[in-house]
Amino acid sequence: MELKIDLEKCTGCGTCTFACPFGAIEVKDGKAHVFDLCTDCGACVEQCPEGALFIGVRVAGSVRVQDYRNVWVFAEQRDGTLTKVAHQLMGKARQLADTLGAQANAVLMGQNVEGLAQDLIADGADVVYLAEHPLLEHYRTDTYAKALADLIQEKKPEVVLFGATTVGRDLAPRISQRIYTGLTADCTGLDIDESERLLLQTRPAFGGNIMATIICPSHRPQMSTVRPGVMTVPVPDKSRQGSVERVSVNLADDDLNIKILEVVREARRRVDLEAAKIIVSGGRGLGNPEGFKMIEQLAEALGGEVGSSRAAVDSGWIDHDHQVGQTGKTVRPELYVACGISGAIQHQAGMKESKFIVAINKDPGAPIFQIADIGIVGDLYKVIPELVKQLKAAGAGSKI
Repeated sequence: MELKIDLEKCTGCGTCTFACPFGAIEVKDGKAHVFDLCTDCGACVEQCPEGALFIGVRVAGSVRVQDYRNVWVFAEQRDGTLTKVAHQLMGKARQLADTLGAQANAVLMGQNVEGLAQDLIADGADVVYLAEHPLLEHYRTDTYAKALADLIQEKKPEVVLFGATTVGRDLAPRISQRIYTGLTADCTGLDIDESERLLLQTRPAFGGNIMATIICPSHRPQMSTVRPGVMTVPVPDKSRQGSVERVSVNLADDDLNIKILEVVREARRRVDLEAAKIIVSGGRGLGNPEGFKMIEQLAEALGGEVGSSRAAVDSGWIDHDHQVGQTGKTVRPELYVACGISGAIQHQAGMKESKFIVAINKDPGAPIFQIADIGIVGDLYKVIPELVKQLKAAGAGSKI
């Protein structure tokens, strides 16, 4: 941290020179100037009548925020397919850019991925910056961070959005460190303060007990990682017109700390909760891991996927891929059935946007009932088998 002076606010009154106990401030040409004797004690900040002095983050060089424009999305792709969160963020970027009177642009990185650019334009992109290079074929922190940081420093976007995926959570902090700006992680809401052109970045804090809105007033770009599933996928407009701009990528083998020798894919069924229309989740109220067999039966009868609360995952009853909530996945199914889940705010953060919520719990005071459309108070080991029986008799799973 260091003492900084807003020269536009400074009137050269000299109050700070008297307040400084180390003689580190002097007025020259009608403006205050700070010398190396400064210890960043902050005594002058309290005395400045114009509010022109402040303690800020030490950065390499000054930033003129007015030089930065447009909203960018890091359009994450895997094996030549855009991730769902890339579509979600592109739709949100379009909304933010319209509010700012700016462009919504995407950065597409990889090798032989040009065909994905039109999908981003259909989602709302005005310009797709296409960075193709053999060293970008597979994601590696070093190559992607260097290429993207160089592009940001050249083009100066106002906002840059990343998905809070394994890639986004790895890449975004490296970028923020290289270009000396802030980063708000795991956002669940984004908006614009139009008067100040500030990105309002909302995320859960203090264990999900409050929602904090964070701003980045003095540095650019404003950067966020956004949780998959919290934004909706836009309806693609194939008639939209946009442009694809190829950008030069300055990479060499010397930029590599890691070389990929072989890619081995694990052959297992991936749980795609974000795309599921029906989710049946189990929680601590199941009592034991065997209870998930019953949850699987109900999910199968409904034609849905199996989810879980964090408590069930922490107990080792089910894999983390199934976890819904603040530290799991955010979902928006047509139907969400919560079985033996109390409904703590951390779990609600991941599923409260479901269109229809059914809760089954023996505790009538469980918080889950406050957001449920239908609540069933009873022993789930009696309720669920009866539901499965009735659903199978009606052939529900084949009709939903």
